[in-house]
Amino acid sequence: MAYWLMKSEPDELSIQGLATLGQTRWDGVRNYQARNFLRAMAVGDEFFFYHSSCPEPGIAGVGRIVAADYPDPTALDPDSPYFDAKASTEKNPWTSVDVAHVETFGKVLGLGYLKQQAGLADMPLVQKGSRLSVMPVTAEQWAVVMQLR
Repeated sequence: MAYWLMKSEPDELSIQGLATLGQTRWDGVRNYQARNFLRAMAVGDEFFFYHSSCPEPGIAGVGRIVAADYPDPTALDPDSPYFDAKASTEKNPWTSVDVAHVETFGKVLGLGYLKQQAGLADMPLVQKGSRLSVMPVTAEQWAVVMQLR
C-alpha cells in the first residue's frame, strides 16, 4: 500500500463532506505531476485529506482510494470549472480516482504545526515552494502524522 496527501478547498469538498457522501470522485486536478501521482494510485492506498486555501489549512483526516484512475469527465464538461477545451473523449489527458472517507481528525493538523515536527522535515508538503495538490507520503511520514492526530 502507498500513502498520499491530497488537497481540496473545503468549500468545494471538505473531509466532513466526504464523510457525508461516503465516497466520491476526486477530479479537477490540472497539473501534470499531480495527475501522474493520481495515475500511480491503487485501490486500497490511503491519503491524508488536506484542507487548502481556507482560514485553517491543514490535514483534516484520512481517505482511501476505492477506484483506480480513469479519465476525468469534468475535462469534457463545458459547464465545469475544470473544462479543458483541448480534451476529447479520445484524448483526455486528465485523471480522476474515486475516494472514500476513512477518518475525520478531532482537530485539523495545521501546516505551521506540521512544519515543527522533526519527522516531517522531508515531507513535500512542508517544503518551501511545494504547491502540488497531490503528493506522495512515505510510510514514516504517515506514522508521524497519525501519532499527531
